[in-house]
Amino acid sequence: MERAADRLEVLRKITEYERNGWFDRDVENDPEGRTIMPGEVDYTRKKLSSKIATKYAYFIARKYLNGLIKDGAIVVKEIKGLENFKNLKSGAVITCNHFNAMDSFAMQILYDRSGHRKRKMFKVIKEGNYTSFPGFYGTLMRNCYTLPLSSNRATMKEFLNAVGEILAKGNFILIYPEQSMWWNYRKPKPLKKSAFKIASENSVPVLPVFITMEDTDRIGADGFPVQAYTINVGKPIYRDDDLSDAENAEKMKDENYRQWKDVYEETYKTPLKYETEKEGA
Repeated sequence: MERAADRLEVLRKITEYERNGWFDRDVENDPEGRTIMPGEVDYTRKKLSSKIATKYAYFIARKYLNGLIKDGAIVVKEIKGLENFKNLKSGAVITCNHFNAMDSFAMQILYDRSGHRKRKMFKVIKEGNYTSFPGFYGTLMRNCYTLPLSSNRATMKEFLNAVGEILAKGNFILIYPEQSMWWNYRKPKPLKKSAFKIASENSVPVLPVFITMEDTDRIGADGFPVQAYTINVGKPIYRDDDLSDAENAEKMKDENYRQWKDVYEETYKTPLKYETEKEGA
């Protein structure tokens, strides 16, 4: 089967971006979004209309996910370290590497198997994902317990207040701290501090999740092998009360990256090395 031109272009851009050290830049041609204004998003889903929309979105998302699993389009081979999720006694920031538009479905499978059905998992998404996608995917982006970022400062204040409330109630927030999504990229990318700052400021642990992948015998519609995922759940990372939030964020970020790096090197049997031409990268 001929390989899709758009996927080949994405792979070319990934090679270019890694070489230049542009790890936080997206390689997909996503549509431009607009600014989310204050009061536009019911972040904590308190309104009746929000609850109804979320219930509907979850119904169609579950049906869609079941179809993907049945058709072999999403394959979760194994979950390692599930006990690290099951044993959480508080809310937590969950981090995951971002390599596919559908990787949130793999994380949904992990959440389903964690046994925390009474505690919800919210997902932080880009502003443009919330405002620009039409139809089916737009419904999911706006209603499946998503927390869109915003370029508006007042809206971001609403976002942060909601995050604090969500975590205080024992819920989970999934954040992709690499900031960018690189299709089928297997290496962990350098991390941003925001996720870890949120965890420290709200006195909750970070649960690092790193998904590794391998080719299956099935060829997808794009002409590339469908990937089988192994979801690796690391040990929770807790804040140090003797450190400031800024110091904690840096320390938690470094530990998260270390755990991801260890999983990468153990799984793929190769040292983590970036093909970058930038000095010190």
